Amino acid sequence: MRWDALFTDMESQFEESDRLTLEAEINERTRAELVGIELTDRLRGVLGCSIGAQLLCGESFRGRLAHAGADAMVIEEDRQQVLVPYQAVARLVGLGRHALMEASPVRRAIGLAHSLRALARDRAVLTVTLGGVQGAARIEGVIDRVGKDYFDLAAVEPGESRRSQHVHQVSTIPFTALAAIRSLRSQSL
Repeated sequence: MRWDALFTDMESQFEESDRLTLEAEINERTRAELVGIELTDRLRGVLGCSIGAQLLCGESFRGRLAHAGADAMVIEEDRQQVLVPYQAVARLVGLGRHALMEASPVRRAIGLAHSLRALARDRAVLTVTLGGVQGAARIEGVIDRVGKDYFDLAAVEPGESRRSQHVHQVSTIPFTALAAIRSLRSQSL
């Protein structure tokens, strides 16, 4: 009877040791996997869900996450869509723990410039929010052209179409100054 107790005790110690080793290995693998997860993967994991974004300039947006690209995301509010570059985000709320990696290298490569070129092609009237230490500033206009790291915005009178006689100023905006772009929800970003 004494031997039975001894062997039972040894077996339980081995089982406990095996269990602890397995748990340590699972924890290590989980940490290693987390290192490879990017913000875009986390955002893709909640596509279609409601999230909140607080920007560095103090602006906040809340709505359905419609797109998570390489450099920016699109949040759909009630009547508008908001293109938000990741560099302008201070905090995101509602991401959860899910992540989804993008399998397509083409989709992974679609960045902010691609979205801005689509808006320029559509001649969409936009409200551009510039962010900085001083807060946010807004300019309404139409994107004329998009370079590698900047875009030109032709400021037009509200309600006017982009015609040379309606343009009262053209601003060149570096991508680094961009906090958000709002467009009517029917426009495609």
